[in-house]
Amino acid sequence: MLLHTGMRWENTYSQNGVQSSLPVAPTNHDKKNMRRKIPSSHTLLCFDAAARHRSLTRAAVELSLTQSAVSRQILALEEYLGTTLFRRTRHGMELTPVGADYAARVAQRLGALEQDTLDIMGASAPGGDVHLASVPTFAAQWLIPRLGDFARAHPGITVHIDTRTRPFLFADTALDAAIYAGTPEQLQRWAGTHSQRLLDEEVVVVCHPRLLGKRKSLKAETLASMPLLQQSTRPEAWGQWFTQAQMEAPRALAGPRYEQFSMTVAAAAHGLGLALVPHLLIAPELARGELVIAHPLALASQRGYYLVRPQGAASGALEQFAQWLVQMTAG
Repeated sequence: MLLHTGMRWENTYSQNGVQSSLPVAPTNHDKKNMRRKIPSSHTLLCFDAAARHRSLTRAAVELSLTQSAVSRQILALEEYLGTTLFRRTRHGMELTPVGADYAARVAQRLGALEQDTLDIMGASAPGGDVHLASVPTFAAQWLIPRLGDFARAHPGITVHIDTRTRPFLFADTALDAAIYAGTPEQLQRWAGTHSQRLLDEEVVVVCHPRLLGKRKSLKAETLASMPLLQQSTRPEAWGQWFTQAQMEAPRALAGPRYEQFSMTVAAAAHGLGLALVPHLLIAPELARGELVIAHPLALASQRGYYLVRPQGAASGALEQFAQWLVQMTAG
């Protein structure tokens, strides 16, 4: 068996003329030319597809390969790593704990590599790029409708938007900054960052107009008996609102749950119940009459929207975007 250790072998001759080889420590040039311990991209793509689909057949369809070809790549990867990545079961295949961890890492790296490639392929603006993470509903309802103003003022800068709802490590991403909704205490726990408050949050009760009928607003007692739409990221919101209204509401936690405000807003606009949402996220629905304020009491909140950046120097493109964002929120 040949072992590749990174050593060079130098031919020498003994006194009787017999040729032999002696190991020689690698030079700096040798070290630079050592092959990285990285499987081929084709193998990693096969593994990524199989891990996502939990199926060799569906992975093969996605990659336009045969099932046996994908299977060979997975077996070769397991042999290369010296560990089992999948367990074959009666219902298909499941990732082992090691396989699941490796799949998450590979998916992250492949995604970053794809993004880097797209950035290079689409690099035409001389002013640079800003890679921004944002809570999704804020990006869709508030930021994107205003980005035309930024594009006119800075035509050379391209803004890319990804979605994040929770703090993350900037070092593990290609993101330059984030717009985050939270409290000052939450921002203090986001290590390695500094933040700037952009907007305060006013949370209001809204519903479809037909739930009001001919009334201008609903009483708190009436709200307590109606369907309450729940935001899964803020499970205590209705309880806090009823406490502020100084009344008990045994069903404050009952009702359908939605992960994002955009879903909650859509559910309320279709008459599925009452929603507690930040006022700045529903301006279009209020203007079109799809939603109305159901009760004048707004939920007191310490939450706000912040621009979060990693500590250290920022690019010129990011600085210009941050200045524009501060000006827009100040207005």
